[in-house]
Amino acid sequence: MEYRVSAPEVLREPLVVPDKLLMGPGPSNAHPRVLEAMSRPILGHLHPETLKIMDDIKAGMRYLFQTNNAATFCLSASGHGGMEATLCNLLEDGDVVLIGHTGHWGDRAADMASRYGADVHMVRASSGSSLTLAEIKRAIETHRPSVLFLTQGDSSTGVLQPLEGVGALCRANDCLLIVDTVASLGGTPFHMDRWEIDAVYTGSQKVLGAPPGITPISFNHRAVYHHTISSTLLYGLREAIALACAESIPSLIARHQDCAKRLYDGLLGIGLELYAQERDRLATVTTIRVPPGVDWLQVSQYAMKTYLVEISGGLGPTAGQVFRIGLMGQNATSERVDRVLQVFRDAIKAVKPDFAFRRNASKM
Repeated sequence: MEYRVSAPEVLREPLVVPDKLLMGPGPSNAHPRVLEAMSRPILGHLHPETLKIMDDIKAGMRYLFQTNNAATFCLSASGHGGMEATLCNLLEDGDVVLIGHTGHWGDRAADMASRYGADVHMVRASSGSSLTLAEIKRAIETHRPSVLFLTQGDSSTGVLQPLEGVGALCRANDCLLIVDTVASLGGTPFHMDRWEIDAVYTGSQKVLGAPPGITPISFNHRAVYHHTISSTLLYGLREAIALACAESIPSLIARHQDCAKRLYDGLLGIGLELYAQERDRLATVTTIRVPPGVDWLQVSQYAMKTYLVEISGGLGPTAGQVFRIGLMGQNATSERVDRVLQVFRDAIKAVKPDFAFRRNASKM
């Protein structure tokens, strides 16, 4: 029988993957140990060696989430898969869900919850700010939700949402608390058990620096909820978690916060304006207001084409308004902060030669 569709000529060419510096909101560059692990032989998802790796991941994520939950594991899905897994398992048709909105991911959670038939209500923070505990309390008392969803670090706005006290508030009102830590875990403190959080998920490709497509998640006894999973993704995630555990949570967070401060100082020093309020800034993703007359897309394209450095634009409510620079995992070093500052400055100058930087810009 004749085959009418021919093999594509493009697949005769060798695979080319450039080495880029990923200073956007994720993914981040992976550690060589993670990349090496992913080159190892494929195993079956039920082989004893694979199950041992899953147990290793569980132990490591309990440490990083600061939980003793038995239901701590990973999904073969992106961070969106974690969002969907928590919402679809904790909501029933007609349930009231309250979404804390600090940016795009609140919108995404609201849309997803509505598709599952939930009665969705929103409590919105002001632009560039987080929600106060009093604002959350008023919203819970008004809407009486069965589930509250919060994003600890919204990568669209660079806003960090405080969580202390929210879990106790939810328990007092018979409400489950879901927290998205995709962009925040490892860059800021997180204590699942101490803060009485019922369900949490994070991103493998952010601070952990593992490959995307595998999402750590945890449910407690109030929230408890087999498929084929890629063994090579497990290898990469296992090694990424091992690196984070070896560094320790305090050192990991301090490194990200120190680098964020260095980035803030560098950006403010050349006259650029940060989007998030100082008290609410997320260390792992920094949002910078696009200066008047500067084309953000041209700046981003110039940085990538000329230097192979990723600098992203806004997302959702910040689209066209901000640049986003990520400091995650292997990219949270003083050398890479200085590198992205220099590239950012050069890209703005190339796109808008008459842009007036402050005098100390030349000292970067």
